[in-house]
Amino acid sequence: MSSFRDSQNWGWASDRWVSARPTFLFPVRALSRAFRRRFLTRLGAAWREQRLIVPASLTASRSPTAFCAWLAALARKEWVVYAKPPFGGPATVLDYLARYTHRVAVSNHRLTAVADGHVSFTYRDRQHGHVTRTLTLPAESFIDRFLLHVLPAHFLRIRHVGFLANRTKKARLAQCRRLLHAAPAPAPTRTTAQRIHALTGLDPLICPHCHTGTMVTIDRWSAGRPRLGDRPVPRLEDSS
Repeated sequence: MSSFRDSQNWGWASDRWVSARPTFLFPVRALSRAFRRRFLTRLGAAWREQRLIVPASLTASRSPTAFCAWLAALARKEWVVYAKPPFGGPATVLDYLARYTHRVAVSNHRLTAVADGHVSFTYRDRQHGHVTRTLTLPAESFIDRFLLHVLPAHFLRIRHVGFLANRTKKARLAQCRRLLHAAPAPAPTRTTAQRIHALTGLDPLICPHCHTGTMVTIDRWSAGRPRLGDRPVPRLEDSS
C-alpha cells in the first residue's frame, strides 16, 4: 500500500509501485471519513424509512429540514477512529478473524446438551491454561450471545477494495506483479472442495442428506435459464 496521498491507488501510481512503511495498513484519517460517510448514509436511510426512533431531546430534528441540517453538522465534524498495532502481530489477528469470517460462533460439535430450556456447550478457558470447560445457559441467554455474532443487514463479513476488489482483482493483481517484476501467480494446488474441507472440516462433495454418497454435477444453470422445476431433470445417462 502507499501513503495517504496515494491511498486510493492502493499500492501503485501510474506505472510505478509506491512503497510504504512496514507497519502501515491503511490511513486512519481516510478510515474515519469512510466510516462517517457510511454511518450517516445509513442513519439518513433509517430516518426516511421511519425505522429511526428520535429521542425527545431531538424533537426539533423530526422535520426533514431540521434532520438534514443535523446530519450536515455531523458530517462537518472529524470522527475519531482508533487503530493500533496488534499485540501478537498480523498472524494473530488473521487467525482470530478467520474464526468469525469462515465459521459460525459456536460449532455443532461444541453443543453437548439441549434440554429443559437450557443449552450446554464447551468453551476454552484461556485464563486458566486453555482448559476445556462446559457452560450451561438458559436458551434465551444462549441465543442472545449467539446473535451478537450475526452481522446487521447490509454489512459484509469481508469487503475487498483497491486492487483486491472483485471486479478488478484479476487485472490489478497482474498489474502489481508486472510492476514488482514478480513471477506469475502459481496455479492452485488444491481444488475449491479441498480448500473448504481443510478450512471447515466438512466435505462439500458428500451428500448432506444421506451423508454417504458423493455429490455429482449433472447440469449447470445460468442467468435467464428455466429453473429446475420448470423443465425435466436430465438423467445421468443422458449427460456427456
